[in-house]
Amino acid sequence: MKKVLVIGDSCIDIFEYGKCNRICPEAPVPVFIPLEQKRNEGMAFNVHNNIKSLGVLCDIITNKKSPIKKRYVDKASNHMLLRVDRNDNVDELNWKKLQKIPFIEYDAIVISDYDKGFIDREQIRYIADAHPVTFMDSKKRLDEWCCNIKFIKINDKECQENREFLHGSYKHDLIVTKGKDGAVLNYATKFLNTSEHPVRDLTGAGDTFLAGLVANYIKTKDIEEAINFANKCAAWAVTQKGVAVVSYDRLKI
Repeated sequence: MKKVLVIGDSCIDIFEYGKCNRICPEAPVPVFIPLEQKRNEGMAFNVHNNIKSLGVLCDIITNKKSPIKKRYVDKASNHMLLRVDRNDNVDELNWKKLQKIPFIEYDAIVISDYDKGFIDREQIRYIADAHPVTFMDSKKRLDEWCCNIKFIKINDKECQENREFLHGSYKHDLIVTKGKDGAVLNYATKFLNTSEHPVRDLTGAGDTFLAGLVANYIKTKDIEEAINFANKCAAWAVTQKGVAVVSYDRLKI
């Protein structure tokens, strides 16, 4: 059975759903009345959970102490009123632990890097050199340290910010996500979303795309098929409230 390792920083996502029926008399802000709470493992753990849900064995190496992202959301409209982040920086990955990883046991390594301090550039370079099939989604400024990453997944805004490196030194496969417009492979091949979906919440959609991309690729070895599948996963994710975990049953495949 195929097996994947996810390395990256994770958090706890908390969604506090409530109602807002009046404005505060002390200041021009809505009065929020909590009704229910939803708690999920987020960031790298969200990638891990989605890969597992798609039927792939998946391990994770992540920070022990998790940042907390708490969102206050109007339940009726799903409009986010406020996000509060706590413990935003995390302990870094120990080099000795990284060097003990049995990379040969895995079909792919996934780097889900939100740039909170868990993994640094030289560690990512080490991982890319240690395994031939690496996927990366990073919030860092890209440069020579990630030249050997086999697949970089990045959103359109981040692609423009890293345009000089991606057009110059990077010679492997680049997948640029474009929201409702799907994704593009190596600036040339477009993969469109095949149907319209009502967008409820964008939270975690990038993680779901990455998970779908990895889960499909290690089975098919076809990056174009994997991108099409990842599009379906992300399109489903945005129809859900909060952070949701995809599966073949939920995709009706």
